[in-house]
Amino acid sequence: MIRFFKKLLSAAILAAALYLIGDVLIFRGPVQRWLSSVIPRDPKAVVATVSGHPILRSQLDRATAARLWRVGKSPASQTPTDRAAALDELIDHELLRLQVSADAAQLPVSDSEINERLRRFSKRFESQEALETAMQSQGVAATKDLRERLTAQIRQEKFIAQRIAPAVQVSDAEARQWFAVNSQSVSQPERIEVRQLFIPTLDRSPEAAKDKLAVALASLKSQQKDFAALAREVSEDPATKDNGGKLGWMTRDRLPADLASPLFAMEPNRPQLIRSHLGWHLAEVTARQPAGPQTYEQAKPEIFTAIDAIKRHQTVADFRKNLRQSEASRIKIVHRILD
Repeated sequence: MIRFFKKLLSAAILAAALYLIGDVLIFRGPVQRWLSSVIPRDPKAVVATVSGHPILRSQLDRATAARLWRVGKSPASQTPTDRAAALDELIDHELLRLQVSADAAQLPVSDSEINERLRRFSKRFESQEALETAMQSQGVAATKDLRERLTAQIRQEKFIAQRIAPAVQVSDAEARQWFAVNSQSVSQPERIEVRQLFIPTLDRSPEAAKDKLAVALASLKSQQKDFAALAREVSEDPATKDNGGKLGWMTRDRLPADLASPLFAMEPNRPQLIRSHLGWHLAEVTARQPAGPQTYEQAKPEIFTAIDAIKRHQTVADFRKNLRQSEASRIKIVHRILD
């Protein structure tokens, strides 16, 4: 009888062990889900490799959060599909990085290109502190590391541009055919002619910038100085300070939303101070044109730009797909860790 119970106990233990193995490693059942909830997630766990180069869970977490942010979703709403799509982007990026590394000598990037990209990137943040917080959230320790990332980004853009250039050429015949079908969609939107004095507030007190422009506005109203003189003396926008602060003719879609709304609400020839997320502006609308239809010649630049964008988007997608297919043997995904 004792021997029978021992055999029965052994069989039960074996059955339990087999169930646990199946639950955790094969079926990913309730036990595996419970373990996942109580065991801390290792940020250094490898979720995939590309030619032996690891992609870590921490990278995937950041990429998923960034992807959700781009589409206006919260991190709490993420799904396995979101993580899989973010991982696809990381794998494509790594494949591209390896391709570009082999051709780096043929893809030079100048200091001026890096400086300009860094300037444009920094202007997305209201303060230096906000920029540093964003860098830390993406695992970028210092400005030197950010410059290296921007350099790699520029080099990748050049690499792709070289390979897709023949496929994105737009002919006049294509543009005319597009206009014949879509002429109603290219009517000229409302436009305003704008000039400004601008002081960014990334690395300074917003109040100080506002006070400085307030003094300039007082000089303008009292006719002590004209707009062009004040632009040269006060404005910190290198693109416009030496040409009278002129931004030229602008449509709403060419301006940040927090700048477009007040500008399009302004009456012509009445300068005023405007705050945007970039800084403080002393802006003046000098002329206005209402929306209206366009001829082909008027719409031609816009049509070429639109067709180029459509072709470029599809060609880049095809390029990434072909690269993924040709390098499939070099990609290893750890599904257990990913789930």
